[in-house]
Amino acid sequence: MEYTINVGGKLIDFCSPKVMGILNVTPDSFYSGSRKQTEKEIADRCNQIVAEGGDIIDVGAFSTRPGAPEVSEAEEMERLRNGLSILRREQPDAIVSVDTFRPDVARMAVEEYGVAIVNDVSEGGITGIANKPLDWKQGEYPEIFKMVAHLRVPYVLMSVKPNIEQMLMAFAHEVQMLRDLGVKDIILDPGFGFGKTLEENYVLMNEIQKLKVLKLPLLVGISRKSMIYKLLGGDPTTSLNGTSVLNTVSLLKGADILRVHDVKEAVETVKIVGRVKG
Repeated sequence: MEYTINVGGKLIDFCSPKVMGILNVTPDSFYSGSRKQTEKEIADRCNQIVAEGGDIIDVGAFSTRPGAPEVSEAEEMERLRNGLSILRREQPDAIVSVDTFRPDVARMAVEEYGVAIVNDVSEGGITGIANKPLDWKQGEYPEIFKMVAHLRVPYVLMSVKPNIEQMLMAFAHEVQMLRDLGVKDIILDPGFGFGKTLEENYVLMNEIQKLKVLKLPLLVGISRKSMIYKLLGGDPTTSLNGTSVLNTVSLLKGADILRVHDVKEAVETVKIVGRVKG
């Protein structure tokens, strides 16, 4: 099934899967190679993502790795303003998503820098940093849902549920809440590494095609994550091959967006899998 989303007034289709390149403007992301703080590092990374064929640049300023320190909203905004100003100077036409679970941070990024997509790892506020619950009450519309509806931008809804059955039930409810608020463009992310054991991650990988029943684009982010090196040994720096293997599996099971550190390799994976599928 082919999907489209409205990104800044342009329809983006997924007849060919897209690659989302990660730009972490943080000092403490789990993969040290992705940490970009100086002006030159940020500029080089933005240009690299585009040069290697990335379709979207995903900018984050708040590490969600287990044990990461809390970052204040003011600090997250300051980091993002610095990174986004450099990004817009270097790649003014790039499609940009912001990786945040805070409504006001999302608003700043969209209104001040033309960010086109909100990528929320908190499943609407159920969890924030490393599964720490936020101020969210069952039955109410999460604040980030209301903000995305106000901003009228596509929204990545990530699950922290441990299995496909719970995920499908939660997604169905959350998607309906978003629809009720008027959000039209929703992308689902099964949330590998969030609220899941090693075994649960692999069971989920085997079943992610079941999410297609919701008829929404599917984003997969497994780049250099612990589900790779806890199985194979090593650490994030040795996990590129495992990443490419799991990206291949994800594409064969219907992934529409790959969120990655290694853009060139992901673009090649998309091309090869596309040729295999015809």
